[in-house]
Amino acid sequence: MINNQTADYKAKVYIYDLDNCAKEFGFKQDENWELSVVSDNDKKAIEKKYYPTVSVKAFPEMLAELFNLVKTRLTQLNAGIANSASLAHMPAADLQFLVAYNPKRPRQ
Repeated sequence: MINNQTADYKAKVYIYDLDNCAKEFGFKQDENWELSVVSDNDKKAIEKKYYPTVSVKAFPEMLAELFNLVKTRLTQLNAGIANSASLAHMPAADLQFLVAYNPKRPRQ
């Protein structure tokens, strides 16, 4: 059983990391994070394609809750941090990471 406080705490820390990363890399108003719940291989592919990325590893049974908490909080903040989100369509056991990336910033 996953403790709700654990998911809540992880979500707060993750949002803090997203905000810091956006400030560090000078995101403009029209630049936003996209959230995805992915497997290890998909995470590596995203990291090769985009920079910066922010990821967090979590238990498969916690990922859906973590994803929803982060998505909800980012929407509530209305800080232009998140505009798109997706849950991968694969068995839950394969999903290990919540990854945020900016599609307007491909790795060069």
